[in-house]
Amino acid sequence: MKPFRIQPSSRLQDVRYEIRGPLARRAAELEKAGYEIIKLNIGNPGAFGFRAPETMRLAMIENLREADAYCYQKGIFPAREAVVMQQQTRGVKDITADDVFMGNGVSELILFCLSALLETDDEVLIPSPDYPLWTAATTLHSGKAVHYPCHPEKGFVPDPQEIRALITPRTRAIVVINPNNPTGAVYPLEVVTQLAKLAEEHHLVMFSDEIYDQVLFDTATHVPMATLVKKTLCATFGGLSKVYRACGFRVGWVSFTGEKGGAREYLQALELLASLRLCSNVPGQWAVQTALGGKQSINELTRPEGRLWKTRKAIQDAVTHSPFLYSQIPMGAMYAFIGVNLARLPHFDDQKFALELLERKHVLVAPGSSFNVPYHNHFRVTLLPDWETMRDVFERINELLLEYAAAPHPASVTATLPAPNSSASA
Repeated sequence: MKPFRIQPSSRLQDVRYEIRGPLARRAAELEKAGYEIIKLNIGNPGAFGFRAPETMRLAMIENLREADAYCYQKGIFPAREAVVMQQQTRGVKDITADDVFMGNGVSELILFCLSALLETDDEVLIPSPDYPLWTAATTLHSGKAVHYPCHPEKGFVPDPQEIRALITPRTRAIVVINPNNPTGAVYPLEVVTQLAKLAEEHHLVMFSDEIYDQVLFDTATHVPMATLVKKTLCATFGGLSKVYRACGFRVGWVSFTGEKGGAREYLQALELLASLRLCSNVPGQWAVQTALGGKQSINELTRPEGRLWKTRKAIQDAVTHSPFLYSQIPMGAMYAFIGVNLARLPHFDDQKFALELLERKHVLVAPGSSFNVPYHNHFRVTLLPDWETMRDVFERINELLLEYAAAPHPASVTATLPAPNSSASA
């Protein structure tokens, strides 16, 4: 009798999302065995004690009676109008509520936007390192992800001329993630302006992922792409998950500006996809107007001596004092992308390191190669733990790297798992 086996779709063969992949599954197994794992692999504020502003929760509660029924497929009007008002405040004038789609987080909207756009082998320009959902979603919809480099030695800021050289007749869109995940880079006005002109020149759809638009440090300034793109279609993505620490609300939005006349059929296709899923989470949408129009409490966290600022400084100090590590200071977002000096550790491999750090030091990080880069000597951590926890994390990291340096053949260092006990360390 033939054994029962269900094969997954071949479309998923090259789809990767390692941030929640095998390492995260292994971390869950260790937790079940009794260990406490410090999870730095994803930017999940609620898991580190952050809470959404009280006013947002109250807005949801007060409107629960309005949330039982399906809403319009693009979202409730107050939420979409709040996005319009925010964009207008930033200098974006060619936008109405009809140009805004609410989604179950930005992730759903990324999938929609690429599904409605791509034919087989159409190309999308995506930064490297990237937020891997962009690459995965492009691949899932039979497109080709073409990665443009954001070099570490250039502060992870892209070079528009290098991007220009990658454009072909099959190129349909360019993705810009600013402030950047995973590197924390914030792009200067000159670069953003050149990227906008590049999209206009080649009639590319500009997908501007700005989910971290207000998570800024020191003197960093975010330039909204929609203020610059006029002669092609610009899609700006935002949401409640990061700036407002409300990941579980699952509320994101995409707003369309620029040249919309020639995009009418595309926008209708998006509305079709939005209709097929009926609508996005209605209770969470009632928090949008309050969030965007109220006090921007993220500033208290990113200002000097704020919690995110202090954790960022703890990482800077740890990297500065480590003989093995280097990094660009993150100027935005919630992450640091840390490099390992290959002159000191020539056999270093990020995937192997991440597994051993998890097994032996009970810290979960995201290997740099998970973000579609060609090198294997980086890892990403989130800034969300308090500074004391982060200092402890980097002590554990350096302990492991010291073992690597002392080993005759560092690549032979293997992970060992001690028997679980009730006094497992944090």
